[in-house]
Amino acid sequence: MTSQPIGKGAPRGLLSAVVFVAIALAVGVVGGLATASSVTTWYAGLNKPGFNPPNAVFGPVWTALYVLMALAAWRVWRSGPAGGRRRQGLILYAVQLALNLAWSLIFFGLRRPDLALAEVAVLLAAVLATAAAFWRTDRPAGVMMIPYAAWVAFASALNFEIWRLN
Repeated sequence: MTSQPIGKGAPRGLLSAVVFVAIALAVGVVGGLATASSVTTWYAGLNKPGFNPPNAVFGPVWTALYVLMALAAWRVWRSGPAGGRRRQGLILYAVQLALNLAWSLIFFGLRRPDLALAEVAVLLAAVLATAAAFWRTDRPAGVMMIPYAAWVAFASALNFEIWRLN
């Protein structure tokens, strides 16, 4: 199934894209608030593996990923007639977005790398399920989820090492 072209309904379509992006970025902001409360204090004192990126990398990477995943969800939302496949993809998207926020709240808010490790495994599974569902509905949307899945896999490894080292 392919996406509806942007044409006659472009302003409405672009407005809906902006809404998808705004929702994803709002989730990022809430997660960022939990992160900000710990990143220069508790997190700074943790033992971290050598592959831990500098703190300045996380904000731009997450912002780009939130925009990309939101545009993927928007493409799925715009694809073909409403139906089970599209609905399933969008439900999975909402679930993984909630799990994404929960990870920040658990890891940085509660300062619990152990619980966050279990949660990030569920998050990664949800991201992969979302990517697969998006792929079945709109292939470019599925492809757009790959960088996010890769980053969550990386974050899982980082979370594991932080848990192991502390």
